[in-house]
Formats: sequence, C-alpha cells, structure tokens
Amino acid sequence: MTSSLLTAKNLTFGYDDVPILKNIFLKIEAGEFIGLIGPNGSGKSTLLKLLAGILDAPAHSIYFKQNDIRQVPRKRLAQSIAWTPQEQNLAFSFKNSEVVLMGRHPHLSLFTMESEKDFAIAQKAMETTHTLPFADRYFNEISGGEKQRVLIASAVAQEPEMMALDEPTSALDIKYQMQILEILKHLNEDKNTTIILAMHDLHLASKFCKRLVLLDNGKIVRDGPPDKVLEPGILEEVYNIDIKLYRDPNGGVLVSPLLSDLSSTAEFE
Repeated sequence: MTSSLLTAKNLTFGYDDVPILKNIFLKIEAGEFIGLIGPNGSGKSTLLKLLAGILDAPAHSIYFKQNDIRQVPRKRLAQSIAWTPQEQNLAFSFKNSEVVLMGRHPHLSLFTMESEKDFAIAQKAMETTHTLPFADRYFNEISGGEKQRVLIASAVAQEPEMMALDEPTSALDIKYQMQILEILKHLNEDKNTTIILAMHDLHLASKFCKRLVLLDNGKIVRDGPPDKVLEPGILEEVYNIDIKLYRDPNGGVLVSPLLSDLSSTAEFE
C-alpha cells in the first residue's frame, strides 16, 4: 500500500443487492483537486460519500493513510475529512456563525465548550469564505449561494486535510458558482487542502479541477487531466449525445451539443 491519502481498491457497493459502484480503483494524493463527473446515476455521490466515510464501505475496500477506513476512529476521520452535502436546510434555526463553529466539534472532547482559539478559527474561516457580513443572520433565511459558502466555511473551520463536496455549485447562478470554486481553488493552492467534488458542469470542472474522474454505470471510464478525459468520443458514448469541444481561451474546455451552433477559432481538430 502506498502513502496515498485515500485509496479505493476493488470497491463494489450497492443498495438492496442493486450494484451502484463496480470494481472502483482510485488513489487520491494529498493536495489534489479532483472532480467527479458523469451522468445522473453514474455513482458520483455514492463514491464521494464512501470516500468521506459517510457511508460504510465494505471491508478492505477503502484505505485512509494505509489503514482500512472502517478501522479509523470516527473522531480522527472527522478531523481529517470534511463533508459538504447538497442539502442545505437545517431542522433548527441557527445563526450562520453557529453553523460555522460546528466545524470545530470534531476537535472538542465530550462536554467541552469552544475555546477562544476555536472562535478565532471559525472567524478566520468566515473571512476566507466571505461570510462574515451575514454571520448574525439565520442560516435558513439566506440565499442558496450564501448557504453553500457558510457550509464551506464550517468545513474550513474543521481544518481538514481533505474536503469532499457533493455538487457544491448545483442550482446556483454563475456568480455564486465562480465564488465557491475560487474559494476552493484558494484552499487547494494556498492551504494545500485536498479537494474532491462531484460536478455536472464540465466546463467549470475542467477549468478548476486538475484531475477529472469520469464515471458511467458505476465504473470509472476515464481518469486524468481534463484535456485527456474530455474527449469527444468518450463523452458522446457516456452522455449519449453528439457534441463538439471548444478550447476556452481563459482556461478549461467548453462542451456543446451539436444542436448548439457555437463558433470558435479554437475548436478541436
């Protein structure tokens, strides 16, 4: 076993005898920025939850720093891997500052209250994610983009080695999408935080992620740099649609169905 941060080895998983993931092999090194892409139902969210320890993986199928993830104490795992789900509403009314402070819980002992250090870390996380202006507002009263930034702030306050995010830009307008991805880019490049996220937007995935993992029918069909994964043949096969690819001069690859009449001098040959 190598010293990878996370390794999935022959991972097969399903619900009620229905397979969702089949023979997944995946190594995640510290400091990577990885995007999980693929059609709906391809297994992205399930794989992400297994890697983050949200779902119980079969024995000897996922290793965290050479240890079977099932044997890693939950507290240690929670300190190392932050999970940000798609769901954004909370059952109870909390101020955004309180939601962010919850990110410190994995570092506290039972019945221990937050210290000045914990409050300082939470405030710094809110500064990083530009959420301080609405720290005293209630979570369920702010916009979708603001909620996503608060959840990311809570994950940042956790001071994890890795952040796992399930569709962090879904249903958001382009302004909030860019804000959130720029925040993750900063954490990855300046804090060396390992980022792995599920995404549908192939252009944004190719623009921000250094590595893409393409899933289809519960299997990894392509894994590598964006320009090696986003190729017409494999995308047409996976998404079952004719497409053209265009190089974005500002970075990344634009994916267009043939029904769209996009024109570009930078079209792939």
